[in-house]
Amino acid sequence: MDFTNPAVLIALTIAFGAGLATVLGSLLVIFARETNTRLLSFGLAFAAGAMVYISLVEIFTKANQSFVKAAGEKAGYGWTTLFFFAGVVLLIALDRLIPNPHHGLTDKDVGERMGKPAPASAGAAAVETSGEGYDRAKIARVGLLAALAITAHNLPEGLATFFATLDNPVVGAPLAIAIAVHNIPEGVSIAVPVYYATGSKTKAVLATAVSGLAEPFGAIVGYAVLAPFLNDFIFGSVFAVIAGAMVFLALDELLPAARSYARGHETVYGMVIGMAAMALSLVMFK
Repeated sequence: MDFTNPAVLIALTIAFGAGLATVLGSLLVIFARETNTRLLSFGLAFAAGAMVYISLVEIFTKANQSFVKAAGEKAGYGWTTLFFFAGVVLLIALDRLIPNPHHGLTDKDVGERMGKPAPASAGAAAVETSGEGYDRAKIARVGLLAALAITAHNLPEGLATFFATLDNPVVGAPLAIAIAVHNIPEGVSIAVPVYYATGSKTKAVLATAVSGLAEPFGAIVGYAVLAPFLNDFIFGSVFAVIAGAMVFLALDELLPAARSYARGHETVYGMVIGMAAMALSLVMFK
């Protein structure tokens, strides 16, 4: 376990950057008077396509290569498949234990979360005019629960980004970008209730920052626990679980969210272009 290793520091830095993209969600809530939901739909679908492609084409393949070295070709592919679906089950279990809130960025969604009709635009004016229109304590509780849920979900994402980058930055960096795009609406889920409950921009930003820091924290804890035992079998296990978890995350969270914001074919176009961009990056840097 060597946190002075340049490769480890690079992987940790990338995981840190992906996590702090959560803060961008709070900035959208605080400063944006109007949200381009079609662009958001495209961005989320782009991230989903990139994550699915890299998980099935690159990360699954790397997991299989490690398992083949450890257990032979036939057994290796069996172990890869088993741990891939173990990653899917892990995310399903996490969703059951700690449901991840799926909230929107539109004025309609903001209004629903406040328990009253939404104002013409979200932002500081909304806080000023809503004073007696909703229960601040109730909204604060919503923000706390959203922050706890998203923080729990950020831990395995940080681990995935870290190990993918540690093995190959060409794979890890695009994955981190995809996760960063996914983290932006999660930041909104935290920032909206915190901002409306407290009226404080600073508290809204800090709440999302703390949640985002769960990603590098997950990377550090995961590396500290696994580093003494790293071998081909462990590497294969980690990468196969990451591949399964990322595919489930894309299909269960990113694509449904992208579709909910779409007005046309943004979801399909975004996903295909995300796959193509990831494929191009892998071809260019092979």
